[in-house]
Amino acid sequence: MKFELATLGGGCFWCLEAIYQLVKGIIQVESGYSGGITKNPTYEEVCSGKTGHAEVVQIQFNPEKISYETILEIFWKIHDPTTLNRQGADVGTQYRSIILYHNEKQKEIAEQSKKEAQNLFSKPIVTEIVEYKAFYKAEEYHQNFYKRNPNHPYCFYTITPKVEKFKRIFKL
Repeated sequence: MKFELATLGGGCFWCLEAIYQLVKGIIQVESGYSGGITKNPTYEEVCSGKTGHAEVVQIQFNPEKISYETILEIFWKIHDPTTLNRQGADVGTQYRSIILYHNEKQKEIAEQSKKEAQNLFSKPIVTEIVEYKAFYKAEEYHQNFYKRNPNHPYCFYTITPKVEKFKRIFKL
């Protein structure tokens, strides 16, 4: 079986990780950093805004069970791609909406998906679509954060409502 990768950023990586871990066909979701210039950045460096990296998730998926198109359909519906460098109270370039494509086919699918998703929003989508160069796995305490810390205030007030909305929209 050949698995594929998708790398996406849409605000805090804890939120995206919590949702994509619920999706059938997803093998693994890791939180990390991508889209910038600093090699092996730390969370503190990424938060400074000086690395150019966004908080992202790298998703390993089985293309026989879930398509890249479906992964992007979920992406457009679980965050606001019309807000520049922020999601809710999370503000900074590290929280920008970004799709990092791994090959030309993903680039074409992402661009088409973005055009179609624009119909869902009254404001223009600001999501960047850029070539994937590198992924730096976030510190261990960021991995599986929601599963390990469901009562953390950020999880309770921010992630849980997003997960519940996702479950309603996708009927899980």
